[in-house]
Amino acid sequence: MASKRDFKLIAGGKSKKKGKKRSYGVSMASEGRRKGDPSGAREPFGGSNIGFVIFLLVLGLIVGGGLFLVSKFRVKNIMVEGNVHYTQEEITDLVLTDELSYNSLYLSFKYRNRQIKDIPFIETMSVSVVSPDTIKIIVYEKTVAGYVEYQGRFMYFDRDGIVVESSDTRTMGVPQVTGIQFDHVVLYEPLPVEDPSIFMQILSITQVLSKYDISTDKIYFNENNEITLYFGQVRARLGSDDLEEKVMRLQYILPHLEEERGVLEMENYTDESQNITFTREE
Repeated sequence: MASKRDFKLIAGGKSKKKGKKRSYGVSMASEGRRKGDPSGAREPFGGSNIGFVIFLLVLGLIVGGGLFLVSKFRVKNIMVEGNVHYTQEEITDLVLTDELSYNSLYLSFKYRNRQIKDIPFIETMSVSVVSPDTIKIIVYEKTVAGYVEYQGRFMYFDRDGIVVESSDTRTMGVPQVTGIQFDHVVLYEPLPVEDPSIFMQILSITQVLSKYDISTDKIYFNENNEITLYFGQVRARLGSDDLEEKVMRLQYILPHLEEERGVLEMENYTDESQNITFTREE
């Protein structure tokens, strides 16, 4: 009797549940086989199609977002300030170096807290984004007072006589300075002249010329540091005193001498005497 009770306990506890599971499994497999599915399992309806649609939607969003960024942040307007030696087009070419540079969003990251250096005649350049399609380039040029020719190159110096640039190209608007003596030139060092005060005279005359909007081709110093200015075929001898008064008068005389060739004698010109003579040359 004991063995019979043990048998019933096992059969009544787990064998019935196992039987139900086996019966359910056989039923599902049979239904699958009746529908032509040899594995007996069925995939959710349209599962692979939904995944493909989601992929296309994501791809479309990425492409659309990219096209939006390209069109919305395309640089169309460029403002340039502070440029003298370079034209606006030249400055633009120095900043927008490739197709990607025409995106203002890219430029805002590229030039954030960064300035452009190592460009001849330019101390620094800063780039700022004014609006998605507009940028501003501010140019800070080196202060150039004049240049001297040395070994076939143009050596540009600042107001203190320090050579700031060496170039094989002459820059319009910067006068050549002649008559000063030196035996060597070192970049970023002062021109080795006997009397460094001559640079103050150069600065003084260039500032006065700029004030009255006069551009000279050449500034010549004789052995007494007296100044002669060259304007094409006309030379104006100013001497060394009362330079501003002479240049102020010069602005009214030069337009009448455009077709002339000769020398303006202004060394003795003063507010009182106003003594000026012009000697024509053949």
